Amino acid sequence: MKENLIRFHQYFFSLEHLPRTVKHVATPLRNAACKRINMFLRWMVRKDLHGVDFGIWKQILPKDLICPLDVHVCNVAFRLGLLDSNKANWKQAEKLTEVLQFFDSDDPVKYDFALFALGAEERWR
Repeated sequence: MKENLIRFHQYFFSLEHLPRTVKHVATPLRNAACKRINMFLRWMVRKDLHGVDFGIWKQILPKDLICPLDVHVCNVAFRLGLLDSNKANWKQAEKLTEVLQFFDSDDPVKYDFALFALGAEERWR
């Protein structure tokens, strides 16, 4: 997935774009967690029974996704001992995904919503 996101970023910015767009499309090359694009991929690839994830893209498997990681999810994962750092970056997104594969190797990203909700509900910071 990392290489695909890098290629997407390079192609996207080879096209004409507004300067303000740069801050909204991240790349693993800069060690960004790429939360927006990973969240979008989650919505498009995963299919759930609650209508959160659409599951309309069949070319990518859920097991190939990277967990969308922001500061809140990172803090919850850190407090639960799933991560050894509370820095939300690409390395930690890959690490969290790897840890979550232990629970479900076919769909590790399904735990993203639970981590997010725990942080929001319990206000873990």
